[in-house]
Amino acid sequence: MITETGGNTVITEIPFDLQAGQVLEALQLKKANPSLERTVAGLLDRARPVANPKAVYRPAYVELAGEEEVRLDGVTFTSGILRENLRNAGRVFPYVVTAGRELEAVEIPGSDFTAVFCMDAVKEMILEQAVFFLERHLEERFALGHMAHMNPGSLGEWPLSEQKQVFRLLGDVERLVGVRLTQSMLMDPVKSVSGIHFPTRVDFKSCMLCTRHPCSKRKAEYDPDVARRYRG
Repeated sequence: MITETGGNTVITEIPFDLQAGQVLEALQLKKANPSLERTVAGLLDRARPVANPKAVYRPAYVELAGEEEVRLDGVTFTSGILRENLRNAGRVFPYVVTAGRELEAVEIPGSDFTAVFCMDAVKEMILEQAVFFLERHLEERFALGHMAHMNPGSLGEWPLSEQKQVFRLLGDVERLVGVRLTQSMLMDPVKSVSGIHFPTRVDFKSCMLCTRHPCSKRKAEYDPDVARRYRG
């Protein structure tokens, strides 16, 4: 379901397709485990009826401001790498996506560590599918070409504290999609992500600038050439 409110677009009931085998593969199990497969299948049976992944975004227009700053519809973000990425992007798309607070209603005994671990993976994969859905939606609705995104906290050059600017730009995110920003700049529910989608002619992923290994969320290898281009 898609609704428009106050310049924002809100998407609810984002569809997802998740099977037990996909979750087990994501958990990188090296051999079959029928007991664990039953656990995951049971969790999915309980999650599917209540899950309601959501997203909120808005088009915003870019104004360069200083060597380390960029303004989006009057809200200032501080990051040299973000500024460089948005330098030739007239219009960008700040967003928040969440797996949904409804999944917190799936009760799991805290002592069942296996189920808690598996449910965390289920929520993460539902979030990933919701993020992918938003990307396709933006590309189709706005006839965009190649896109990239940046997330506050994914690089030292754009710290987690900048999430408050994304929320400021989008307005009452908690009312719109049920996500609130805590005093420590983390999102609640945890399986949520904020960021900015932007059109680009070159491939960019924050992972290209990150040397941290191992990392289960790595989407691209560290690229020293890309690092030199952004960091000098």
